[in-house]
Amino acid sequence: MQTDFISQLKALIQPDDRILDEALCWNYGYDNSRLHALPEAVIFARDHEQIVALVKLCRAHQVPIISRGAGTGTTGATVPDKGGIILSFERMNKILEIDPANRLIIAEPGVTNQTIQQAAAEHGFFWAPDPTSSAVCTIGGNLAYNSAGPRAVKYGTTRDNVLQLTLVTGKGDTLRTGVKTTKGVVGYDLTRLIIGSEGTLGIITQATLKLLPIPRAKRTLQITYDSIHSAATAIAAIMAQPVIPCALEFIDKHAIDMIRDYSTAHLPEHAGAMLMVEIDGSEKALDEDLEAIIKAAKNNGQKNNGCLEVKQAQSAQEIKALWETRKALSPALRKIAPKKINEDVVVPVSRIPELIDGLDKLSQKYGIPIVNFGHAGNGNIHVNLLTDPDDAQLQIKAHDCLQEVFELVLDLEGTLSGEHGIGLVKKEYVGKELDAISLAYMQAIKEQFDPQNILNPGKSFPE
Repeated sequence: MQTDFISQLKALIQPDDRILDEALCWNYGYDNSRLHALPEAVIFARDHEQIVALVKLCRAHQVPIISRGAGTGTTGATVPDKGGIILSFERMNKILEIDPANRLIIAEPGVTNQTIQQAAAEHGFFWAPDPTSSAVCTIGGNLAYNSAGPRAVKYGTTRDNVLQLTLVTGKGDTLRTGVKTTKGVVGYDLTRLIIGSEGTLGIITQATLKLLPIPRAKRTLQITYDSIHSAATAIAAIMAQPVIPCALEFIDKHAIDMIRDYSTAHLPEHAGAMLMVEIDGSEKALDEDLEAIIKAAKNNGQKNNGCLEVKQAQSAQEIKALWETRKALSPALRKIAPKKINEDVVVPVSRIPELIDGLDKLSQKYGIPIVNFGHAGNGNIHVNLLTDPDDAQLQIKAHDCLQEVFELVLDLEGTLSGEHGIGLVKKEYVGKELDAISLAYMQAIKEQFDPQNILNPGKSFPE
């Protein structure tokens, strides 16, 4: 960076809120994708006005700015591969207002998801998005990726649960989007546009989140099947009936075997796949709803339906054990295959059986183990190719296999990412899903918000 830029940066940002030493900057150049690049400086955001001034300075000197929460993303979206400044929100972490009467909470982007949940729960509410990393991931990151989690099947993603945003554009303008009410159709819906844009359109400094009342009761089921196909067929049957689960999670045989040593829950030895199903609502209605779910889970009573066991969790401890099993999957896979390829594709729920069959064939074709689990109620399956990047020949096969995975997903009318985003690792494939006209319109939107291309440049779209 230029000497005059550094001197102006020092004048703008207090010493305690900046890092210029290369060795210390290195600690902010990564995310959970395991990609890494060196930022030229790290700035700790304090307030909106400071960020406006920083953006204007960076725009004048053509210095990139990459917003960063806790670094839990898996696609390299916060990796400063083009240099520039990492703008960390770890110190901009206050809850500004809780309004139970209007069912909303206003927070800065550095607040963790878990902190939001705890604060809302004190008033009898929750915020719908519940990613696996909720204990550490930030609201800003949830907004940047349109994060979701198991509850999205009933309550929607981040995009469905945000009322207002305040942000700074790449021009240094302050933009306030949305309304505090649950209805509002004045102007374009810029709130939903910003959410999921991975910091390429604006830097979010405040968010008004929509809260929901905590359900009075829940029922949690563990359902095992003799094969992946039987479980996939049951998922479609469950989602075709009137009772909407608040969670419907899918785990295949390979995943079950891998987490057996990490779990205190009962995991059958010979299961081909497992579903975790949770329903919520009033105590009086849940028993009837549970019967409907179990009937669908047994493929509506068909002979040879593949259902081996339906087990209802009978205590808070059993429920906790089941969810800890699900949350142990990603860490366990990281330990077993630290350089695996992790994708989060989505297909229409009715086509999950075709997806699972296709993935099994690709695994056999390329000789690469593929482990599948995820948010089946949304058709959002995490596809994990267990490969070794240090094996050059295997990497070629893995790349070809991944190409076919994406082709399969698009042939099934699906999409290439449900909640992990695009970042760096998936941007070369975006053109497979979006046509040239769509990409041109999106580029025009980017230029309107960020004409100098300083906000997280090179992410989300092909170069």
